[in-house]
Amino acid sequence: MATRRHGTATALAASGRPCAAHDAEGFVGILIEVFARVVAALALGVFAYAAYTQWRLDPSRITLILLAVSMTLTVGLSLFAEPPTKRDWSPLALLFSLGGTYYYLVFQLTASRQLIPETFGAAIQLFGLFWQLFAKLSLRKSFGILPANRGVVSRGAYRFVRHPMYLGYLIIDTGFLLTNFSTRNLLAVALQIGLQVGRIYREERILFEDVAYRAYKRSVRYRMIPGLF
Repeated sequence: MATRRHGTATALAASGRPCAAHDAEGFVGILIEVFARVVAALALGVFAYAAYTQWRLDPSRITLILLAVSMTLTVGLSLFAEPPTKRDWSPLALLFSLGGTYYYLVFQLTASRQLIPETFGAAIQLFGLFWQLFAKLSLRKSFGILPANRGVVSRGAYRFVRHPMYLGYLIIDTGFLLTNFSTRNLLAVALQIGLQVGRIYREERILFEDVAYRAYKRSVRYRMIPGLF
């Protein structure tokens, strides 16, 4: 009898270990999620304040405000995103995702050379901003910083390209660069492009495991830029 009771207790303890490990992993994931969102909010606050300070010096710099609005939408909405069903925590995914999110901190916000008039640059940014909003509304709460499967979305802007939000970022940054041209800003945009491309490939590695996404890929050929990529 004692042996039987001991065997039963051992079996119960063994069966409880996976649950305990899963709970611990879930708790660590929550802590990382909270930490990432707090850091995102602080970084955004620093950037927004710096942009506002520069705008106060020259209120005609509309592109500066539009850049800050775009980043507020990008980072701000990620703070309220729904938890994903699967996430990529690999170092490479973290590099692409965090770099592709916080690259805006590299931008030179002080006045620099204008290749096109401020109003033209602002018009480009507004188009990119509306496209970004269209993509975000299409995505709803299925949005975050790290590569993850938050469910396949094929409505709205996602009928045209598979990653329309990144196209919006590129358009907005291009408008800012053309009216605030400097070596540093050129490097910031080049960095953004490289990181977002890497981010797209990491995201699709996870999404391709989903049968629904593979079907979606067959109907929407291009990732970000129609006819090109």
